[in-house]
Amino acid sequence: MAHNVLLVCGSGASSGFMAVNIRKAAKKRGLEMSVTARSEAEIPNYIDDVDVIMVGPHLKYLVDEISNKYGDKNVTVLLMKPSYYSMLNGEAALDDLLEHLGEK
Repeated sequence: MAHNVLLVCGSGASSGFMAVNIRKAAKKRGLEMSVTARSEAEIPNYIDDVDVIMVGPHLKYLVDEISNKYGDKNVTVLLMKPSYYSMLNGEAALDDLLEHLGEK
């Protein structure tokens, strides 16, 4: 199943690197996945095109707000774990994502 994933962090810099690493991990596994990194202010611009929002661990306070605001959009909201986010470990992030989606 193809997924369109939006990574959300403060400025978009570290999540940009994470997005690249998740795309590489997905490609290596033969998975169809679009991964884009943006700031939280840009969520409204992308919400209709994504089915997963992965939130940087430093923005934990936004998870409930995003879930409530976009609950009618059939979007999975996932808080990224500091363990893989700090290392920009795309493999571990992809594992976490697939687990949350029930595909692992």
